[in-house]
Amino acid sequence: MSVRLIRPTAELFDSWSSAVTEFDGVHIDGSGTTAPVAGDRETLDALIAKAEQMADTSIPAPEGYVHNDLYWIVDADEVVGFVSFRHELNDWLRRIGGHIGYAVRPTRRRQGYARTGLALALDRARELGLERVMLTCDDDNPGSFRTIEGAGGVLEDKIELPEEGHALLRRYWIAL
Repeated sequence: MSVRLIRPTAELFDSWSSAVTEFDGVHIDGSGTTAPVAGDRETLDALIAKAEQMADTSIPAPEGYVHNDLYWIVDADEVVGFVSFRHELNDWLRRIGGHIGYAVRPTRRRQGYARTGLALALDRARELGLERVMLTCDDDNPGSFRTIEGAGGVLEDKIELPEEGHALLRRYWIAL
């Protein structure tokens, strides 16, 4: 595997489009998009612009948001997943979203991409000088909570959030 994180780019449009299509219209954690995601050029162009704006710490983040690095998990030239790394937590992220969100395209799951993508995102957190990061996942997603725990995640609690679409949400901290 030659896995790396890259910023969204038009050069991998076909692979990105194929990846988002696999999610069949549901929310894609870490992708920087809102469901349903159209895998078209206009959507990608907007995503690239958004990614550049959210990562630019020389300007204030939009109201209600924090600076954020959006990445694609790429193996060779295939987009296999997505990572969103938030530089800090606001109230909503502290409760629900955490510092890092990620997803792996359905056909590439159970191949180590989530583990590798998370490890690379943790490296980015260390670069920014964070001492610990928060991650969350649904209680009924053992693949995700095993990935988080495998990276050193310590369960803080489980909270019920039916109004946010989560029957039970696990909240973890990883010390860096």
